[in-house]
Amino acid sequence: MSVKNIRKEVMLTLEKNVGTFLNDYLIPPEKIWQPTDFLPNPQSDSFMDEVEEIRELSKDLGNDFWISLVGDMITEEALPTYESWLMDLEGVTQHGENGDNGWAKWVRMWTAEENRHGDVLNKYIYLSGRVNMREVEVTTQHLIADGFDIGTARDPYKNFVYTSFQELATYVSHNNVAKIAKKAGMKNLGKMCKIIAGDEMRHHKAYTEFVRQIFSVDPSEMMIAYFDMMKLKITMPAVHLRESFGAQGTLFEKFSEVAQRAGVYTSFDYVDIMRKLNLAWGIDKITGLNAEAEKARAYLMKLPERMERIAERIVVPDTNHQFKWMNPLV
Repeated sequence: MSVKNIRKEVMLTLEKNVGTFLNDYLIPPEKIWQPTDFLPNPQSDSFMDEVEEIRELSKDLGNDFWISLVGDMITEEALPTYESWLMDLEGVTQHGENGDNGWAKWVRMWTAEENRHGDVLNKYIYLSGRVNMREVEVTTQHLIADGFDIGTARDPYKNFVYTSFQELATYVSHNNVAKIAKKAGMKNLGKMCKIIAGDEMRHHKAYTEFVRQIFSVDPSEMMIAYFDMMKLKITMPAVHLRESFGAQGTLFEKFSEVAQRAGVYTSFDYVDIMRKLNLAWGIDKITGLNAEAEKARAYLMKLPERMERIAERIVVPDTNHQFKWMNPLV
């Protein structure tokens, strides 16, 4: 049987447990928080006063913070791309005899949960008055239209490595934004970003569980897929960021510098995530590996220390990058 067919069979085997995954890692719409829980109520007499408070508090945080928050929001808003990407994996189908299979249901319900993040951040940033929303909307539209190529093709093993990493990375980013906002006295924004981070952690645990189960039935191919993804390096979902009339990907390097300088997401966070994934999957204890997979494991075990040495040498420039997203503070 080909590697492709084996992956499909493994996915169909794991599909039998998708109902459990849905119950364990996702929350029904009626029970989970919604964006309006954190925003001024437009039906309230105090609506304008609450908006004015947000606008005043927003002046106390610098451009690096707002650029980082906008980048987080745009990343969340690009969910149509992520859903179409996951729907194309081997073993995921919307066209079975009974319609969607279990994996397709997971993708839709996961997307529905994630969709709330972009909604609440978008509305809050809009109300803050700190951001040129039209330029942000242009960037978001470009990001969705440009598509999403992270070198995984239709391979579910590689894709689940990616989502395991990225869900933890977004947890880190939102959690750090929450700390900065809370310190600046923006308690509601801090609470909002903290609860978004909680969603991301829950989703991270789901995707790491998918990978853990694949390791239990196809350890060598799963180890090689993990190796392939980490050697390629995990690129952020916003890697193709651009502004109006800008070339694809021209904005991401500037955004990354700002996020690192703000302490929202750094090279050391990347290293820490690698360590946590190695530990979560117990890759040092996995047995039954073939020679290629053993070599891949040896690489993965040494990679965090190697990447940490690189991170220690990185000097983040203090360049005041200009973003069309930002309004001048008056």
